[in-house]
Amino acid sequence: MLKTFKYRLYPSKAQEKRMFQVLAVCRHWYNMCLEERKLAWEFEQRHVTKSEQQAKGKYYRKTFPQAQIVFSQTLQSVVDDLDKAFQAFFRRVKAREKAGYPRFKGRNRFNSFAFKQFGVGATLDGRRLKLFGIGRVPVRWHRAIPEASTIKTCRIKHQAGQWYVSFAVELPDQSELPKTGRFIGLDMGISALITTSEGEKVENPNYYRAGQRKLRVLSRALARKKPGGKNRRKALKRVQRQHMHVANQRGDYLHKLSTKLVQTCDGVALEDLATRNMVRNPHLSKSILDSGWGIFKQYLLYKAASAGREIRFVDPAYTSQTCPQCGGREKIELSVRWVNCGCGLSLDRDHRAAINVLIKAGWDTPVIAHVDTGRHGLEAAPL
Repeated sequence: MLKTFKYRLYPSKAQEKRMFQVLAVCRHWYNMCLEERKLAWEFEQRHVTKSEQQAKGKYYRKTFPQAQIVFSQTLQSVVDDLDKAFQAFFRRVKAREKAGYPRFKGRNRFNSFAFKQFGVGATLDGRRLKLFGIGRVPVRWHRAIPEASTIKTCRIKHQAGQWYVSFAVELPDQSELPKTGRFIGLDMGISALITTSEGEKVENPNYYRAGQRKLRVLSRALARKKPGGKNRRKALKRVQRQHMHVANQRGDYLHKLSTKLVQTCDGVALEDLATRNMVRNPHLSKSILDSGWGIFKQYLLYKAASAGREIRFVDPAYTSQTCPQCGGREKIELSVRWVNCGCGLSLDRDHRAAINVLIKAGWDTPVIAHVDTGRHGLEAAPL
């Protein structure tokens, strides 16, 4: 399997200047290729292929002296990125979605370049990363890349005033984790990030809302700065780093939670939520995006694949309105958080939904007859 390893780079001022030059050349090449495709279709009704534009990259390097600092395969990767943008555009058109034609990239909208074949143009020289036209750049190796793995590609990215490298690493086949015999269903929410079919709730840390006060102050300071000035660029960098800090907090929390679930459960059932449609609700959109449901699903999927675990997605319809014991269904308002069924079962709304998710997944459900009718009689099993 392929896995990404991301590290911080610490280039010197001269190296950083050359890296910005590479970014500028790649951005101009991207815009030139996009313009060629656009004009060829408008005037000739002709599609320009990826191979045609990649072949023109060597002539571009010969014609413009400033482009010689860029490795030839890096220009090919720029064409690859543009071709992926067009493929996504045609896919959205075919699906009758909002198309979103590929846009020309301004200076602030192009922040990375790639080496599509590691070992050619980009190599490891001791503990440093040697890049074509840039030199040996120090790397902060905060974790080791497995010895038996192979680095396939790498991408250099400028983010919030800092430089990073992401290695696409091909890992050897990993042994599956020991079986635990435990299967759980999860109900994803806002007040509680997840509620398990065993009754445990994992609270939502709400990192964005917690850091919103500081972000508001930084954003106001940015708005007062003169456009185009040095102080405005500094203020913008502070805003970007605050956003990155919140994203790192959320990612770290979800990584730990997903790892714990994969290590302790043989199977996890989730609701197949249409998050893109749900965030259209103006009252819940901020809370849904702050929860990171989509990221959490991605983490669970790739970790379960490497650990030999199973992830099942079920239809979320009526999971909270159906009694898991008698099967009766009744309409329950969203404000009702504790549900008493006529059959005698009394459950928290989210706990009820999590059990129904597990039932829909086809796994054995926990014994729920012992659940007390009192609100505080629920005993949760720890993750």
